[in-house]
Amino acid sequence: QLQLVESGGGLVMPGGSLRLSCATSGRTLRSFPNIAIGWFRQAPGKEREGVSCISRSGDISHYADSVKDRFTVSRDNAKNTVWLQLNNLKPEDTGVYYCAAQFQGFGCTREESAYPYWGQGTQVTVSS
Repeated sequence: QLQLVESGGGLVMPGGSLRLSCATSGRTLRSFPNIAIGWFRQAPGKEREGVSCISRSGDISHYADSVKDRFTVSRDNAKNTVWLQLNNLKPEDTGVYYCAAQFQGFGCTREESAYPYWGQGTQVTVSS
């Protein structure tokens, strides 16, 4: 089984920063270099939206327009971890952030339907 665990969420003021991580667990650790990772978020009362994604190699990444130039996705396959750096946070960034994994594809997508494996999410709250 492939399991993903998000961490790094918390409460920050507008303009602050957080660094979220997504790591695999169990025996799927060795599969990490073969998976593309997507980041999604869901605010209360809103649909889940694709925030960012990164390809298996780390050479390709995409961002939602709402977070472009503020968020940065990266990965370190040696550490079996994908990171999402959140800078200049705004209240509208508040929500539960999820990472998700797929084994197919050479690039990545922010479309939710493409990802069969999901973590449980980590809460990000941006408030004064």
